[in-house]
Amino acid sequence: MESPQKTSYQPAAIEEKWQKTWLELGLDKTPQDTNKPKFYALSMFPYPSGSLHMGHVRNYTITDVIARLKRMQGYRVLHPMGWDAFGLPAENAAIDRGVPPAKWTYQNIAQMRQQLQRLGLSLDWETELATCSPDYYKWTQWIFLQFLQAGLAYQREAAVNWDPIDQTVLANEQVDNEGRSWRSGAIVERKLLRQWFFKITDYAEELLNDLDKLTGWPERVKLMQANWIGKSTGAYLEFPIVGLDEKIGVYTTRPDTVYGVSYVVLAPEHPLTQVITTSDQKAAVAAFIKEVSNQSELERTAEDKPKRGIPTGGKVVNPFTGEEVPIWIADYVLYEYGTGAVMGVPAHDVRDFKFAKEQNLGIKVVIVPEIGAEETLKSAYTEAGILVNSGDFNGMNSIDAKKAIIEFAEKQNFGKLRIQYRLRDWLISRQRYWGAPIPVIHCPECGIVPVPDKDLPVQLPEDIELSGRGGSPLAQLESWVNVPCPTCGTPAKRETDTMDTFIDSSWYF
Repeated sequence: MESPQKTSYQPAAIEEKWQKTWLELGLDKTPQDTNKPKFYALSMFPYPSGSLHMGHVRNYTITDVIARLKRMQGYRVLHPMGWDAFGLPAENAAIDRGVPPAKWTYQNIAQMRQQLQRLGLSLDWETELATCSPDYYKWTQWIFLQFLQAGLAYQREAAVNWDPIDQTVLANEQVDNEGRSWRSGAIVERKLLRQWFFKITDYAEELLNDLDKLTGWPERVKLMQANWIGKSTGAYLEFPIVGLDEKIGVYTTRPDTVYGVSYVVLAPEHPLTQVITTSDQKAAVAAFIKEVSNQSELERTAEDKPKRGIPTGGKVVNPFTGEEVPIWIADYVLYEYGTGAVMGVPAHDVRDFKFAKEQNLGIKVVIVPEIGAEETLKSAYTEAGILVNSGDFNGMNSIDAKKAIIEFAEKQNFGKLRIQYRLRDWLISRQRYWGAPIPVIHCPECGIVPVPDKDLPVQLPEDIELSGRGGSPLAQLESWVNVPCPTCGTPAKRETDTMDTFIDSSWYF
């Protein structure tokens, strides 16, 4: 008797046939039966790079298993697929190849769609979308306008992370721990530009409190998020500038050390820098500011690097002591953090102690561990303790003194209690072509005017040459930029920045 012939599974010969059959029969389409309970299985849409990798296979297999299980359990399952398709990589790749970004992107989408279908995933391809489609980014623009109307989208000049290779602004999250761009690898520079922001700081407390609702999340991840939001409670204090009708506001979590202030430091980008610098220091200060502008934020704040600064020649008055103290500018103070100014208390802050030693600045002890303790220091004493050399607050412990000093400042109208967050508003504008155009018009008569809903989407022009990685390409196309104001009809100009690609992928969930 002959033994049975051994056969092997030949996926290329079998799977493609049945996958085609399943697609033609529409087995994975979302059922129209409204009597069934609904289940929405959504994975994060991929960026259409042109090829799947094992990370894609892992992610979409997990969701596919859940979608199939829910169908078998009698659910009406919506299991869609889309493409997170805007962004710098597509624009740069298109420039390198001399093709429009849309053509490059949709070629990649076609290839990756075929690869996903060959995996046999049970996706409803009739629900497919791409974030670069006008039908999609119409709603990205509509969301922007809702934010603008609610006062949650605004424009201001800001010191930003500038990628000198890709010639665009980067969010803080797009700069790695070495101060390099996450895409180009270039050392990021600091630059002052007028930019659009989303006011996410209005939701800092809500974001922090809602971390408690993330059941099942690793504690280390929740702690990272809490530290990123960075809530602190302290005092806002104003130091009058000698000879000027101006004040420098600082935020401190240690108001109990205010009697130990021996200098005040401004960020080089602070607008008051130009006002308070004396004539004999202007050249040196200007040179220092230019040098610092080429450093990334991470370079300036790195713990292992020496802190550099220069005196401005200006002075402020400590409102608690009446003493005049010098104003410096230093690389470690960032304009985007707090008020862009800090009070230097070398005796009770490690960074200030090092800076004061290097610059030969005064060091005054105002906190000791206990009454009678020695007041000479070999290093900064940063713990709580008992106040000394602090006027009427001598002998108080740090906790009580913080409260009393803030109350005194409030009564004297030169300070108040303040809650502050490390979280900053989301910088969303990019000086690139391949993104959703920001739907506003700049009118010389009316100012910033939102594009009417009926005129959405503001579409990207196709008749544009992308010859290199520089500036805002849309600004070069006058036929697209120049439009009448929708409110008064005066000749006006479109906004030429586009939105960060993360805007598109933030709302489809």
